[in-house]
Amino acid sequence: YKNIFIIINYNDAETTINLLNNILNYKILDKILVVDNFSTDNSFQILKKYESDKVEIIKTNINKGYGAGINYGIKYLEKSYDDANIFISNADIYIKQENDLAKLIKNINSDKYYIVAPIIDENGYINRGWKIPTALKDSLMNIPYIHRYLRKKILNYKDKHYSTKLSNVDVVSGCFLLTRISYMNNIGYFDENVFLYYEENIIAKKLKTMHKKTIINNSVIIYHNHSVSVDKSINSLKKYRILKKSQYYFHKNYN
Repeated sequence: YKNIFIIINYNDAETTINLLNNILNYKILDKILVVDNFSTDNSFQILKKYESDKVEIIKTNINKGYGAGINYGIKYLEKSYDDANIFISNADIYIKQENDLAKLIKNINSDKYYIVAPIIDENGYINRGWKIPTALKDSLMNIPYIHRYLRKKILNYKDKHYSTKLSNVDVVSGCFLLTRISYMNNIGYFDENVFLYYEENIIAKKLKTMHKKTIINNSVIIYHNHSVSVDKSINSLKKYRILKKSQYYFHKNYN
């Protein structure tokens, strides 16, 4: 399988360029596809200057959200590839070494898992996946100030769950993961009815229904400068409203 790296950009060419420079010389990657999700600034024009034999920059016709942007990139690749391994990544990601990607590719090439993900270090907070929440448990997460404590108690797996090299989990962060074009096609891609947030829970629910596995490789750490791109484009109140709308949609339609 070819290995393709998809980056979603929205109004943040500078951060996307940092990631491009980070991974450009990684020989394990056959192609890097940047999907500009209909930026309202000049991101697309700036990023176009970075096109090469390895890097391609495309732009959506409308911004329908993060999942829709990923779908646009995957369907674009389907025109040229029968199948391929695809890394799906936010722009605000840093990868320490090429071998980290190689480890994840080895996992996906075993054909045992639909999604492979690393440990995500989000400014010191370690994100290693979580359980699909029930509506009741998710509503408890709305309680101000103690939601992080509740998340640890209710949604997160215990530390011993990650004592082996690979750990099965329900959900992994959508900021960085590895899958395949055919796998995303099989599950019907990302649900475009959510603009932002809960994409991961929806994918996890689809995979659980199909009895497909998601794993964390505990030997790989990827760094995420959490919400850098989102914070530049969406204010806190709007983010909260989008979150609540996505939460309601998830539980009504999937849970």
